[in-house]
Amino acid sequence: MENKQPFYGWKLVGALWFLYLLNMGFPLYGGAVINTYMLKEITMERSVYGLGFTLLNFFVGVPSILVAAAIGKWGVRSTFGIGSALILIGTLWMAFVASQPWHYLVGFGVIIGSGIGFGTIVPLSTAVTRWFKQYRGRAMAITLTASGFAGFLGAPLMNKVLAANGGDWRQAWLMVAGIAIVAAIVAFLTVKERPEDLGQLVDGIEEYASGQGGQANSLATKFSWTPSEAYGTRAFWMIVVGSFACQFPFFFFTAHWILHLRGLGINPADAAWAMGLFTMGGIGGRLIGGWLMDKMPARFAFMMGICCYFVGSFLAINVTAGSLMVAFAAAILYGAGFGWTFVCLNTMVGNFFGPVAFPKVNGMMLLLSALACSPAGMVGGKLFDMFKSYTPAFYLNVAICIVGISALFFATMPQKKTTDSTIKA
Repeated sequence: MENKQPFYGWKLVGALWFLYLLNMGFPLYGGAVINTYMLKEITMERSVYGLGFTLLNFFVGVPSILVAAAIGKWGVRSTFGIGSALILIGTLWMAFVASQPWHYLVGFGVIIGSGIGFGTIVPLSTAVTRWFKQYRGRAMAITLTASGFAGFLGAPLMNKVLAANGGDWRQAWLMVAGIAIVAAIVAFLTVKERPEDLGQLVDGIEEYASGQGGQANSLATKFSWTPSEAYGTRAFWMIVVGSFACQFPFFFFTAHWILHLRGLGINPADAAWAMGLFTMGGIGGRLIGGWLMDKMPARFAFMMGICCYFVGSFLAINVTAGSLMVAFAAAILYGAGFGWTFVCLNTMVGNFFGPVAFPKVNGMMLLLSALACSPAGMVGGKLFDMFKSYTPAFYLNVAICIVGISALFFATMPQKKTTDSTIKA
């Protein structure tokens, strides 16, 4: 008798959604709120404060090659566990050790950043790429909406906890430590490596077994790529430049948005809600971007998402204490811009180079974007220290987006030049 159990892929999407919510939403978005309270006890310049987010973003992306190696050696599930363990260590460091600026930089920037790197994007997107092809964009989008819900719930929740406990930010970090433990348990119980492990097929349908792929084949590669071959294509490097436009504005915004609003006279509770709306905007952006990735050429979907940053930047520049709705609109557009483009970025790599090469190629992509974009928090803080305003930083974001759109225009589907072009992916 054949195994007729229901396709596990969509259940896996639910599990990955929850893991992403726990391993990134609370350490990053909740941490952005917690750290503003920490500043009352551990004083530091804005550039040093921004450096913490720079280090976090750096260590989310830079170990991506190590994350890919961990996936190859131990699997997706164990890699998630490593990430949760590092987040646990980092949050305990923040709760019990941090008392000087360098403690904050090590705990939040290095240890928690590394934990997020091991426990989120690369293992998550690898699992989605292995389990889906025709529905890859939508599956990726649904999974990545989790951080939006976490931000919408996590930032206001942490602000309420801190307001209720007299601003005890160490206690708030202990809450995040407990969440990391839950994430490790969820990964152990629910993550499955490949559909073949359960006797199933990609997308849960049999057309790929017979070499047919319907509409998916017009948007996903027909070739079997190796990482070294992918690195030699023009498309890879154009996507790399596009990734800068996806992540640099986001890294800056996450680090400085609450401080920007509070500096304009907006109260802490409203600033926290604006951060929550930023992450909720990311939910809509992810769903739109994922749907478009399954319907149209990837570069056009990616370019459209970057445009959200343009309008959001100009709105952010014009926020005042009496224009809370403008602040909310800017936050939603920034969130939509990141969510939209980040889904496009990860899905585009899978569609262009296939599931076998994906972990290493996507890891390299995240490494390069981390090297280029991690300084965003520090750069934004330095610009504020120089000009006493975040306006120059928002204009810098606009310029980076123009460069990204220009590069993506040339990011067409790569084709192999050798005689193995008849080999199907």
